[in-house]
Amino acid sequence: MLLFCILLFCMLSCSGCGSAGSGGSKDGSSSSAGIQYEAGKTTVLVPEFETADFSSDLLDVDFSHIDQGYFTCVLKEDGVKINIQISGPDGVNYKYFIEEADEVTAFPLTAGDGTYAVVVYENIGDDQFTALFAYTLDVELESEFLPFLYPNQYVNFTEDSEAVMLAAQLTANAETDLDALNNIYDYIINHITYDYEKAATVETGYLPDIDETLATGTGICFDYASLTSAMLRSVSIPARLVIGYVEDVRHAWIDVYIESRGWVESAIQFSGENWTLLDPTLGSSGSDEEAAAEYMSNSDNYTVLYVR
Repeated sequence: MLLFCILLFCMLSCSGCGSAGSGGSKDGSSSSAGIQYEAGKTTVLVPEFETADFSSDLLDVDFSHIDQGYFTCVLKEDGVKINIQISGPDGVNYKYFIEEADEVTAFPLTAGDGTYAVVVYENIGDDQFTALFAYTLDVELESEFLPFLYPNQYVNFTEDSEAVMLAAQLTANAETDLDALNNIYDYIINHITYDYEKAATVETGYLPDIDETLATGTGICFDYASLTSAMLRSVSIPARLVIGYVEDVRHAWIDVYIESRGWVESAIQFSGENWTLLDPTLGSSGSDEEAAAEYMSNSDNYTVLYVR
C-alpha cells in the first residue's frame, strides 16, 4: 500500500531528485516575513495576479511576486490543458498542469533563492505538448518560509476553508507552535481513515480537496498530507510536504518549522496506512523513541524527490 500510494504522488507530480534545505530565515526567525504563530489565530496568505509578464491567447503569467515564493497564471480558455515545468536550484523538475479557465493558479518556488527555469507547454493531443515559452527567474525570497505558508495546487486552502476554521479551534488554547502541531496531528489521526477503494481507483492528475477529506472522514496519503500541511500553514506554522525515499523505500513526510527548534525534518511521516509524529522536543527518554529520532534526524537516510 505504501509503494502504491507514493507512486501515485510521483505520477501526479514530478520527476528528478534533490535534497530539502534546512535552517532559518535570513535573520534566523520565522517572524521575518511578518508571520508568527499565535494561539487560535489564522493567517491565510493569498496568491495574487497583478500584471501579465507573459501573455498569449491561451494564458497570462505574472512573475511579480517571486520574492514571496510563487508566481501565478490565469488560463483564458476552457478545454485547454497547460503543463508548466519548473526547475530550480535543487535540480528537481516540477511538473504542474492547469485546465480551469479564469482562475488564478499559484506555482510555488520551493527550492529557495537562486535561478529557476520555467517552461510552459500546451497540450496538442493525447500526451503530446508543444512549448509556448521559456522564462528564467532570479529569485531572492523575502523569507525562506513563504513558499511553505502560501497555498498551492497540492496544499490548497482559503480563509473560508472548513479546515482553516477547524485549525483555529484546535489551536485556540495551544500556547506554542509545538502544542498546535500536536493538536492538529491528533485530530487528523483520530478522525480520518484510509480509503482503500479510492487508493485503488484514483486517476492521474488527482488533486486533494481538504474540506472534502474532512467531510468524508476518509482519504489517501495525498489527502492526509495536504490536509495536515494546509492546517499547519493556516496557523502560521511553515510545513513542507516532501516525497522521496528512506534508504530504498518510497516514503512521504512533512517537515515542520518549530520556533524553538528550527526546521524539524521528517517530523510527520506516512508509514503505509498511518501517519506518525516525531516529538521535536525529544522529551521522552524512551530508547526506541530516541533511536527513531536519531535515525530521522540523519538526512543521509533520506532522498528527496520533490517538495510541495
